[in-house]
Amino acid sequence: MTRSRQEQSLSFGSEASAYERGRPSYPPEAIDWLLPPDARTVLDLGAGTGKLTARLVERGLDVIAVDPIAEMLEVLSTSLPDTPALLGTAEEIPLADNSVDAVLVGQAWHWVDPERAIPEVTRVLRPGGRLGLVWNNRDERSGWVRDLGRIIGREVDPFTYEVTLPDSFTGAGRHLVEWTNYLTPQALIDLVASRSYCITSPAEVRDRTLERVRELLNTHPALASSTGLALPYVTVCVRADVAR
Repeated sequence: MTRSRQEQSLSFGSEASAYERGRPSYPPEAIDWLLPPDARTVLDLGAGTGKLTARLVERGLDVIAVDPIAEMLEVLSTSLPDTPALLGTAEEIPLADNSVDAVLVGQAWHWVDPERAIPEVTRVLRPGGRLGLVWNNRDERSGWVRDLGRIIGREVDPFTYEVTLPDSFTGAGRHLVEWTNYLTPQALIDLVASRSYCITSPAEVRDRTLERVRELLNTHPALASSTGLALPYVTVCVRADVAR
């Protein structure tokens, strides 16, 4: 990982509150597909403010949240005080060997060093345990979302995005879920403000980006005077199991 990429991956702490307000959760269908049917103990790796953690806790699972940024875990612990929240990384997971049934990684696998992370994930998973990766991607096929992408940077194409996992995993699969997240105009501003490139940009670049998003909200025919926005997503899910 280059220094600049590492700095980006650790930049979210300064905008932890905006991250929590603006980022979407995950659709139940995606979580259903990612989890093994007999899972009881689940590690949310790169848990952030707990967007995925909360959905797992709601299912009655024993969840452990791990993230490298203390400010993000503080937000998580405020809403989920009974969930263990540990500082750590995918390359150095602070858990014992064979301790969890599944490791889920929401919106974070692209930040890790797979050569170091894969052995750690395999170490903490029980035999037959599952690694599940998930990303929410804006669906930029519609008008105003496409215009938003021109301002803040185009989204990864979810229909072609692929993840390669080593042969030590079996039964690898990929699944897409199309869904809509409903949010306020201010939450859209928070969504943009919480993106790593925006956080790490010079102040004048960041301010201009947010101003252009406000202009879009005020002038686009589908958005002007609206108090609620429908933001379509395509969620990419990847899963694979450790050999028994």
